[in-house]
Amino acid sequence: MGCNDSITASSQATPSLSRVRLLGAIAVVFIIAPGAASAVVRPPHYHAAGTRTRLITYIAHDGLRRRAWLVLPANYKHTPIPLVISPHGRGVDALDNARLWGDLPGMGDFAVINPVGQGRKLMLYSWGDPGEIADLARMPKIAEEHGVNVDWKRIYAFGGSMGGQEALLLDARYPHLLAGVAAFDPATDMARRYWDFSKLPGGSELQRLAREEIGGTPLTDPAAYEARSPDTFARQIALSGVPLQLYWSSRDKVISDQNDETAALDTEIHGWDPYARVYAFRGDWAHTAEMRPWGRLPRALARFGLLPWADAPLPGTRSEPVPLAT
Repeated sequence: MGCNDSITASSQATPSLSRVRLLGAIAVVFIIAPGAASAVVRPPHYHAAGTRTRLITYIAHDGLRRRAWLVLPANYKHTPIPLVISPHGRGVDALDNARLWGDLPGMGDFAVINPVGQGRKLMLYSWGDPGEIADLARMPKIAEEHGVNVDWKRIYAFGGSMGGQEALLLDARYPHLLAGVAAFDPATDMARRYWDFSKLPGGSELQRLAREEIGGTPLTDPAAYEARSPDTFARQIALSGVPLQLYWSSRDKVISDQNDETAALDTEIHGWDPYARVYAFRGDWAHTAEMRPWGRLPRALARFGLLPWADAPLPGTRSEPVPLAT
């Protein structure tokens, strides 16, 4: 597809994106919102002129105060603006997640909210906790409470890895909220993830954290793992009517069985609705590497009308996607 790509009723893979370097001097206007924590936090290093970042706070589902980072166009004047909800990946701070957006919000004139999150027990390892998903659904109202005039017809969810998992669960549980979802290398089967953690560096610790957060193992509490797995909700996602972009890699070393996770979810969705509005992309990138301004993120935004196609790079030759079965 060229620069006039649009969401269609069927799932088709498009060519991969070339790397692009954003123009402009590396600078940022960094604002601490009133009432936020007073600690000095260094601004993100990867935002270019054209965006500003604000630190805000919100009350999570369990009553704890948590941080979120709002990324806004530098010239934002309180006019209605699209909002992207962007949950972070496993163990990744929300500020680091905010850095992934570079200058794209300024180029596309949209806002991004990056919450720290809160699971049943843990903060950075929420792994799709239902309370965390409910908090994500509150992010548009939280953004409005901090001065963002949200265009409620244009709310999206973008995330990578655990963030992609939570974006998919948000789609399944709150489809009326969303105009589109993009998930990069998402975790889709939490029980599978638990057993596969043993193959990763620090895997025993990851399994311990999963037991603490979820409440047991897949053998002792299978229902809890199912509740956090997007593939449990393939039917809801398929029938939600929300346009969906799925990105996964055949060489992912973190979620190394993507054929049995993201690809399987795509197949399940089309089993429920052969005409579900899903774009599926496969490449050979490192885990979540394409959720970057120089990766596939700009074209993912352009497909939802959040970025001009002129600012989204044309396909390159670094990795060519292969169409997934529908």
